[in-house]
Amino acid sequence: MEGAALDGAILLHWLEFAARWTHVITAIAWIGSSFYFIALDLGLNRNIPGPADGEEWQVHGGGFYHIQKYLVAPKAMPEHLTWFKWESYATWLTGFVTLILVYWLGAELYLIDPRVLDLAVWQAVLISAGSLAVGWIVYDALCKSPLGETPTVLMLLLFAVLVAMSWGYTQVFSGRAALLHLGAFTATIMSANVFLIIIPNQKIVVADLKAGRKPDAKYGKIAKLRSTHNNYLTLPVIFLMLSNHYPLAFASHWNWLIAAFVFLMGVTIRHFFNTMHSKGGMLWWTWAATGAIFVAIIWLSSLSLPGEEDEAALMTPAAERFAAHEDFEEVASIVLGRCSMCHGQYIGWPGLVTAPRGVLLDSEAEIASHARAIYLQAGVTRAMPPGNVTGLDDADRAAIRAWYRAVTGGAL
Repeated sequence: MEGAALDGAILLHWLEFAARWTHVITAIAWIGSSFYFIALDLGLNRNIPGPADGEEWQVHGGGFYHIQKYLVAPKAMPEHLTWFKWESYATWLTGFVTLILVYWLGAELYLIDPRVLDLAVWQAVLISAGSLAVGWIVYDALCKSPLGETPTVLMLLLFAVLVAMSWGYTQVFSGRAALLHLGAFTATIMSANVFLIIIPNQKIVVADLKAGRKPDAKYGKIAKLRSTHNNYLTLPVIFLMLSNHYPLAFASHWNWLIAAFVFLMGVTIRHFFNTMHSKGGMLWWTWAATGAIFVAIIWLSSLSLPGEEDEAALMTPAAERFAAHEDFEEVASIVLGRCSMCHGQYIGWPGLVTAPRGVLLDSEAEIASHARAIYLQAGVTRAMPPGNVTGLDDADRAAIRAWYRAVTGGAL
């Protein structure tokens, strides 16, 4: 069988994989340390006399750990001080690289949906990058306003901002990109909290301690507020980053409201664990509330089944090049015969409710617009169809490869 050349599409695919994998690794490290320290802080015994704000004994891995927390700082600077910051920075940086590789370089396929808003690639990329920066500026201004003294009101206002951004993204980008960008918007706030507020405040305290000055407790209070926000935002961000696998969420007409409900689920779940760690008991009603919200999400997703699509709107300049090639008719026939029973407006495969990952391949316009995905999933590899259940043979796969390479010449 013919070997696959290392063309631009294959190279880009592996770069995306490397970026995603690194992003997941660093995110696990960040989330793990964040959740641990929140649980530790809430569970400290603060009734023990002494200079510390609280302490705790823990057992793990066959050993015992005695942990003490100082509200401001100890009297003398410890010789060894571990900073928890690189996990956050690396998570955001690798996430941003993934955003560039998938959504900016693949803007015509994943970022722009002409049926939502017909944008040029440069316009979509500018909105994508600009929205992340604006999000932090607005959030930081709210936190530094008098609202920072009323955390509950601040959280409610932050939720309103997130709902507004959720709706706004769906008016600009494809459904898949909208939910992903809402996750990136929130994650940017979280990582900027660490980079611009939490760590700088801790450095001020350390500098004061080294200089023999008594550190101001306000810096710890400010950092604690931002850390609490990060704690409650983590779970929704994880959902939004994984949402591209679930078209019933991102391809729904109510995707923006589904995303808003996801933030509420994050609050109810974290409230249960935070209360438990602070020895406030098991608030089982929070799980009932989470379940009710999830049922509402399922109901919302059922209100907008796929409808007829505007063929002309799908024909971006890139798609037009693939559709104009002399081999396109043959490839379109192959895809319609072997793929559209699952990737179509009307699903013909038992057990499927909607097209996997929201990819539709039941028209020439859709096939042309998904040329690179078809090439990678069915031409270069045998990922599709799963188990080759529809009998896509070697000649069909060769035809797909030849068509894609003839149009692109091995470029991205």
